Amino acid sequence: MTDPKRGAFKGLLALLRPFRTIVTVSVALGMAGGLAITLLLATINNALHSSTGMTQGVILSFAALCVLALTSSIVSDIGTNYVGQRIIAALRKDLGEKVLSAPIEQIEQYRSHRLIPVLTHDVDTISDFSFAFTPLAIATTVTLGCLGYLAYLSVPMFLMMVVAIVIGSSVQFIAGAKGIRGFDEARDQEDELQRYYSAIASGAKELRIHRPRRYRMNTHRIQETADRISDIQVRSVNIYIVAKTFGSMLFFVVIGLALAMQAYNPNPDPAVITGFVLVLLYMKGPLEHVVGYLPIIGKARIAFARITELSERFSSPEPHLLMDGSEAPTPVVHSLELRGVSYSPPPVEGSQPFHLGPINLSIKQGDIVFIVGENGCGKTTLIKLLLGLYQPEAGEIRLNGETVTDPARDDYRQLFTTVFADYYLFDDLVQGSATQSLDSAAKYLERLEIAHKVSVKDGVFSTTDLSTGQRKRLALVNAWLEERPVLVFDEWAADQDPAFRRVFYTELLPDLKRLGKTIIVISHDDRYFDIADQLVRLRAGQVVHEMEPA
Repeated sequence: MTDPKRGAFKGLLALLRPFRTIVTVSVALGMAGGLAITLLLATINNALHSSTGMTQGVILSFAALCVLALTSSIVSDIGTNYVGQRIIAALRKDLGEKVLSAPIEQIEQYRSHRLIPVLTHDVDTISDFSFAFTPLAIATTVTLGCLGYLAYLSVPMFLMMVVAIVIGSSVQFIAGAKGIRGFDEARDQEDELQRYYSAIASGAKELRIHRPRRYRMNTHRIQETADRISDIQVRSVNIYIVAKTFGSMLFFVVIGLALAMQAYNPNPDPAVITGFVLVLLYMKGPLEHVVGYLPIIGKARIAFARITELSERFSSPEPHLLMDGSEAPTPVVHSLELRGVSYSPPPVEGSQPFHLGPINLSIKQGDIVFIVGENGCGKTTLIKLLLGLYQPEAGEIRLNGETVTDPARDDYRQLFTTVFADYYLFDDLVQGSATQSLDSAAKYLERLEIAHKVSVKDGVFSTTDLSTGQRKRLALVNAWLEERPVLVFDEWAADQDPAFRRVFYTELLPDLKRLGKTIIVISHDDRYFDIADQLVRLRAGQVVHEMEPA
C-alpha cells in the first residue's frame, strides 16, 4: 500500500488539475501582490532618506504599487475561493461515489463510526487547507522579497538573518513532527468519540433504564475521550506556539545584533539600518503568517491520510453501480439457482471463522421459500449471496438457467425487493415500471392498518417516525409498489403483533404468490412453515434439510 500522506497529496494535486489555470493565475497574482508590498517598503524607506523628499514620481509609484497590491490580492482571493469550493465539492462527490460503488463487504467492515468522520470532519479540515494557497503565496513572496531587499541593503546583516531563519526553521520542523504525531493520535480518539455518540443515540432507551451503564458511558467514555482529545490538541498546538514564539524572539535578537553592528561600524549608514529594521519588523508578520498555517497543514496531512485510506479501501468498485437511475429490463424469473456456492465472511477478531456451503438451491417462479435455522447459522449470508450482494468464492448463481456474470450482477439485483432485519427505511417512493400509480400506496396503507398514521404526498411518506413494527409495514408498502418479481423478507414478522403476523403469513404472502411473485422468507415462526412451498433448514453454514411441505 502506498504511503497515505504521499497518496493524499497526490490526490489533492489530482483535484487541482482541472483548475490549474485558475490556480496558476491566483498564485501568480498573489505573488505579484506580495512583491508589490515589498517594493512599497523599499519606496517608503528611500523616500524617508531621500534629499528630494516625496517627488511626483515617488507618489505615482507609491499609488501604482498600492493599486497593484490591492487588486492582485482581491482577484487572487476570489480565484482561491472558487477553486477551494470546487475542490471540496469534487472531493465530497468522489467519496460519495466510492462508498456507493464499493462492494458491500467493504462497507460492512468499515464501520460507520469511522466512515462518517472521514466524510465530514476530514473533508472540512481539507477545506480549511484549500483556502490557504493564496495567503501562503503572498506571505512567502513578501518574505522572499524582503530577504532580497535585505541582501541589497547589507550582505552581512542578510546572512545573519538567513542563519536566524535556518535556526527557526529547524525548530519549526522538530515542532511540526511532534505536533503531527499528536494530531494523528487525536484523530484516532475522534473515531472513538464518534462511536460513543452513535451508541448514546441508538441506545438511548437502554441507557435511561441502566444507571451504571449510563454513568460509565458519560464519565468514562465520552467525557474521558473528549478530555483526552482536548489534552492532546492543547499539547500539540502548544508545541507550535512555543516554536513560533522562539522564532519571534529571533527577530528581535537579529535586530539587536544589527544595531550593535552599526554601533561599531566606523561609517554607519542610517538608511541601511533604518531600512533593515523597517523591513525586518514588517517581514515578521508574513513569516508568522506562514508559521501559523503549520498546524492547519499538519491537521490536513492527517485528514489526507484518512481520506486516502478510505479511497484505497474502496478502490475496487463494482462495475455499473453508478449508471443512470433508469430501471433495468425486468425479465420473467422462471428460476433462481445456487450451484455449489461457498462463501467465507471476513474474520471478526475474537470469533471463530465461519464458512457457508457448498449450497445447492433451486427456486421456481411463484415459490414461497422459507429459510430457517438457529441464529448465526448463515441465513442472512445465504440471502446476500442469492441477492448478488456477496460474490461467491466458489460455485455460481443462475437466473433462468444462465450464469449471472459480473457485468450483469447489478441488473440481476434489480429483480429483488428486500426488507432486511436491519433495513433502512427511505421516505421516498421509487416506483418501478408499473401500471400502478403512487395512488396505490393509499390502498396498501389501509390494508396494512397504518393509513391513520401515514399518508403519501408528492411521492414521499408523511412520516417514518413510527414503531418498529409499523416501520416494517411501511417498508412492505415500498416493496409492493416497486413491483419486482422476487421479494425477500428477513424476519419481517418478528416485530409484528400475533394478529398481524397471522395476516402476513396467511393472507399477504398467498396474495403475492397469486400475483406471480417469488417470495423468500427468513423465519422462526414454525407454526406457519406449512405455508412454504420449499423449506430450507441451515445449520452451521450447511443445508441439513430441504423439503417441500405437503
